[in-house]
This record gives sequence, structure tokens and C-alpha cells, in this order.
Amino acid sequence: MIDQYVPIGIMMVVAIVFGIVLANINKWIGPKRPSDEKLSTYESGMEPVKTARERFSIKFYMVAMLFIVFDIEIVFMYPWAVKFKELGLFGFVEMTVFILILVVGFVYVWRKGALKWD
Repeated sequence: MIDQYVPIGIMMVVAIVFGIVLANINKWIGPKRPSDEKLSTYESGMEPVKTARERFSIKFYMVAMLFIVFDIEIVFMYPWAVKFKELGLFGFVEMTVFILILVVGFVYVWRKGALKWD
């Protein structure tokens, strides 16, 4: 029974070793000539104005998470739109309920002020 898992184990070991090698190959064989210019923070060609360790407001993360949540809804809506005629009324009602739940969540977040930058 265990001999059936040997190829999977070998593939996992090869994948892990391959990932480690590719992640570190630049360190091992790449040129090592650091300079102040290379080690400075890149900000679109402008001089850095603050440190890279600056804390971001929680609002930034809230907006990012909300964007991801509402962006992922499209992933669920696209297959529904493709098979709309085949699903009929049942599919329409199900998607309407899904969209209503998302709209209620959006209105709640909006009223809480999570989308205001202040």
C-alpha cells in the first residue's frame, strides 16, 4: 500500500528542492556589489520621503479586504451568467439571494464608515 505513495513523495521532494534552489540561486551565483543607490527605497524615481517600516492605517487594510471580497463575487457571477438560460428561474433566484446578501454586507460596511479615508 505504501509503495503507491512513493511517486507522490518523490514529486514533493523534487518540488521542494526545486523551489529552494530557484529562490536562492541569485544569492548563490549572482553578483554581490551592493551600493547606497541599490539599497535605497525605490519610490517611482523620487527621493524617499519616509522609512519603509512606516505603519499603515487599518483603513488601508479594510479597504483592501473589502475589495477582495467584492471582487471575488465576480468569480461566482461569471459561471452563473454563462449558464443563465440553463439554470432558469431557480438559478436567477439563487443569484438574487447571493447579490442581496452582498448588498446588505456592503451597506453595513458603508454605514460603519469602513470606506472613509479621513
